[in-house]
Amino acid sequence: MLTWVRSSAPYPFSLACVILACANMVMAQPQGYSSSLDGAQMVVLTGEMGASGGSAEEKWNVPPAGESHQEPFSRVGIGANISPLGIGINGTTVLSDYFDVRLMGNFLSYTSPRFEIEGYRAQAVLHLASMAASLDWYPFNSVFRFSPGLMFYNGNHFSADSVITPGTDFSVNGQTFYSANTNATTGATPFEGSGVLGLHGNPAAFTAAFGFGKFVPRSNRHWSFPAEFGVVFMGTPTVDATTTGWVCLDRAQTQCGDVNNTANPIGKDFNTAFQAQLAKWRSNVSGFTIYPMFSYSVVYSFNVRR
Repeated sequence: MLTWVRSSAPYPFSLACVILACANMVMAQPQGYSSSLDGAQMVVLTGEMGASGGSAEEKWNVPPAGESHQEPFSRVGIGANISPLGIGINGTTVLSDYFDVRLMGNFLSYTSPRFEIEGYRAQAVLHLASMAASLDWYPFNSVFRFSPGLMFYNGNHFSADSVITPGTDFSVNGQTFYSANTNATTGATPFEGSGVLGLHGNPAAFTAAFGFGKFVPRSNRHWSFPAEFGVVFMGTPTVDATTTGWVCLDRAQTQCGDVNNTANPIGKDFNTAFQAQLAKWRSNVSGFTIYPMFSYSVVYSFNVRR
């Protein structure tokens, strides 16, 4: 049995209770939720607006939480790596959310112990030195990047020198010669040769690379470990060689001459054969116009105060 009880409370008090209940429901809605009450549009704003001031329109223009934008040169990364270009040191700075600019230096020098093989006493030297710059593009602000660049200094080369054991035969362009014995009377000395393979046909060479991992993280992380794979369009390698000493046409060393004296028939024959051999070497390396570069870097990044 239901009994209707008529409240003796005044109507204004009842209306106030309804309004308070509706207000509580609206405040419980998620941020940015809109509701209408008696035709009036109500927009719920966060308590931050009330604390910091400003209009509602200004507050709604704030980027969503977690979204950030990089100011140019606001972060810098210093890194190191090992690659076919040698030991690398690079510095990177932020240009925007999608672009970095990077400056790279590489160097390495290694001299092999002197060795002897088939009468050749030789020693080789690998010298790597280069400077380059690249623009790192991260499409869609992803971790993958494309990096066109320019190697504006290229001093990479490989050199070797050799002394042929006196009395030992060797071949130049298919012709056999013998290294002369030392002879104080004639001034004869053993044959020596040296050569340089230059990996810098284009003094300023374009580079192209791709990789993954950002050199400068867009977060506040300090360490990153980016990888890179690419090539240097170095151009045709250069081959140069010099010779000194005496050579002979027979093992008994009855027909000998200074290789630098082209007026002597022996010296003239040797230089003709040597120039032909040099042309063959240059032709053999002419197809190697690109140089590989791949690396795995360790980079430390930090913010720059301005």
